[in-house]
Amino acid sequence: MSSLSPAVPTAASVPSPAAAPVAPAAPAVSARVGSARAVSPRPTAAELLDFVRRTAEDAALIASLPLDPEGRTWVRLDGPGGSEAWLIGWPPGAGTGWHDHADSVGAFTTASGTLKEHSLAVRLPTDGWKTLELNEGVDRSRELAAGQGRAFGQNHVHEVLNESDSVHAVSVHAYYPPLPRIRRFSRTGAVLRLEQTERPEDWQ
Repeated sequence: MSSLSPAVPTAASVPSPAAAPVAPAAPAVSARVGSARAVSPRPTAAELLDFVRRTAEDAALIASLPLDPEGRTWVRLDGPGGSEAWLIGWPPGAGTGWHDHADSVGAFTTASGTLKEHSLAVRLPTDGWKTLELNEGVDRSRELAAGQGRAFGQNHVHEVLNESDSVHAVSVHAYYPPLPRIRRFSRTGAVLRLEQTERPEDWQ
């Protein structure tokens, strides 16, 4: 969920912390977008970005995603080279909270609406900590309108938000290898705190 979210999705929806649960999403669908392209046995972040961009151009697929005013919804897609891929709908005000994607590389593209990504230009310790004080200058922000996306490497820490007060957003996400875990964090000023670790059985 992207994801977490994936950005990161779970089986039917990932409401923002204050949101009520939403109805189950539609059954998973398969992306069949554009001409076939060769993908390496281990898809790179660049190849995943190419996939999510092409998938985001499939207007019929994007329109097929059920949208809910209370929380995020999603369906799983066929990603290239054994990757994990998701189509995610974001109601106004929805967000993922801070999270990472462990050892997976990934990419996402906004298909409609606009998303905001806040990220940290820092590599967090893998394990053995509960709180960290972040240095100055590690914060990054970018706005991704329809057709815009980004790729990222392992242990990428970010949060993704739909800051609109009236317009849904839809995005496409892909990760390789399929997400082994997602760490979720809270943040107060410069202090980042590990809150929980989720594994595939928590969102599949």
